[in-house]
Amino acid sequence: MRYNRPASIASPSTLARLATALWLVTVTSPALAACSDMPGPGVDWVGCSKERLMLGDSDLNGANLENAMLSGTGFAGATLVGADLQRSELVRTSFKGADLSRANLEKALASRADFAGAILQGARLVKAEFLRVDFTGADLSGADLSAGDFHRNDFTDARLGGADLHDAILPRAVFAGADLTGVRLDGAFLLGSRFEGVDLSGTVGLEQAQLDLTCGDAATVLPAGLTTPARWPCAAVE
Repeated sequence: MRYNRPASIASPSTLARLATALWLVTVTSPALAACSDMPGPGVDWVGCSKERLMLGDSDLNGANLENAMLSGTGFAGATLVGADLQRSELVRTSFKGADLSRANLEKALASRADFAGAILQGARLVKAEFLRVDFTGADLSGADLSAGDFHRNDFTDARLGGADLHDAILPRAVFAGADLTGVRLDGAFLLGSRFEGVDLSGTVGLEQAQLDLTCGDAATVLPAGLTTPARWPCAAVE
């Protein structure tokens, strides 16, 4: 009598192919993030939950924090030069006085986060979604904030020289005392943005239709060819 192999039992050739496929996945796939690793330069916390930790003054240069949950965590005074924070969650996270030079925060989500006094020179915040974030006194010179949503962010006394804000959404953002020399504003949405006493003469791409939506006063310096909007001065910010 001929013996028929049950359909539920894989043939040796099938098992061999499965073993080969598993080996290929093992040797070619990126290593999983070690969420239990201690903080340090180049630490890999991709997708890890690191909420409500105290990491002030830590050396996290070159750290990979992509997709990490960092809400409520304190990075005050930490160094995160060149760190990757793409798509990270930063609700009430503190980077006060931290060094994030050349850090990548593309598509990061932040609400009421604190970047006061932080260094973000050359940082990438493309398509970031930041609500009521504090950039008071921060250095954002040369940073790329294009197409980002910065609703009601506070840029008071911030240094934004050469920053790219084209197509950025900036309703009711505050720029009192900010340096906007060489800042790209073409296509930026500036409804209710506060430019009282600010020098806008060195900005690039600002058009009259955009300016007409903003708030300024007699001390605001306008780019050549633009005129003071009839709605100035605006009511005080609530």
